[in-house]
Amino acid sequence: MSDPVRFHLSLNVSDLTRSVAFFRTLFGMEPAKLRPDYAKFEPDDPPLVLSLEPVREVGRGGALNHLGFRLSDVKSLVAMQERLERAGMHTKREEGVECCYARQTKFWAHDPDGNLWEVYTFEGDIEHRGAGQSEEMILGEALKPREPVVWEHRMNEPVPVRIPLADGSADEVRLRGTLNLPLSPDERRGIVAESARVVRPGGRVFVHVLVGESPVENPELPGPAGAVRSVPFETDPVKLLEEAGLVGVRMLKFDSKPCFVRDGVGMRELQLEAFAPNANGTSATVEVMYKGPFKEVHEEGQVYPRGRRVAVPASRADRLRAGELADQFVVFESTSNRPAVVTACRT
Repeated sequence: MSDPVRFHLSLNVSDLTRSVAFFRTLFGMEPAKLRPDYAKFEPDDPPLVLSLEPVREVGRGGALNHLGFRLSDVKSLVAMQERLERAGMHTKREEGVECCYARQTKFWAHDPDGNLWEVYTFEGDIEHRGAGQSEEMILGEALKPREPVVWEHRMNEPVPVRIPLADGSADEVRLRGTLNLPLSPDERRGIVAESARVVRPGGRVFVHVLVGESPVENPELPGPAGAVRSVPFETDPVKLLEEAGLVGVRMLKFDSKPCFVRDGVGMRELQLEAFAPNANGTSATVEVMYKGPFKEVHEEGQVYPRGRRVAVPASRADRLRAGELADQFVVFESTSNRPAVVTACRT
């Protein structure tokens, strides 16, 4: 039997991992092909070949109004919408609306680059256009800058076995006091592993925890710290982040003076950050240059000579770009998508 005719659509995307996560959830299937610089989905229903091409910047607006699918029944529509909502992706449902000379039930969703997708069922023709295609959805929300996706857990909340986000869909995960709950070793490893699963390549995991010079259970601390039920050994959180495959682990706060002392055991506030490695575990690098004033500086074992390009992991470049040394470094953009001719400097 010959392969059916398939509609082919190729989209430029600014973040391949986030776009793959969106369409994996939308279609409920894995990509037919996935490479560090390319992805392709081939659903049979509808017969489609959708390819995703990463570029440095995706233009907004233009001639494209929206994309979408007409499904055969409401049950299929609801299933698709529920997949997106469970993955933390916003949708807007409209029941029995009149649009485009037809009556429809539908939902709207934006992909990570702001393209508007309509999923609907056809309920019959009408004699007037209708007002179901709202200007708010087409013009307003689609052109808004993408808000960062942040998932946060606090100590007074239940710890989920699975974070309700798709793989690589979060810009940042924050665990505030999570590791001070009375969790088993497997549960602690599990929530950190889940954090690493949902954060995008280069995304950040932040941990705020009270640690001790030795483990302490039920420390009975005063004030807001009274919610602390378990104090891990001071090196354990770092190990958990490293074991989960996160890179660039850094201690943001760890004072010499303890916050609390119980039975001679000092307990200190620890703030950590770590980053997800680049797509498919690759060690992609970014060039940076130290501007001065010193001949060279050293940071985490790396030497940065003044005025010379140095290739570093992308996660380290992100830290230099956002950290306290940001004004002393140039972080160069990738040249992979640079036009042959460009005029950028002002005269």
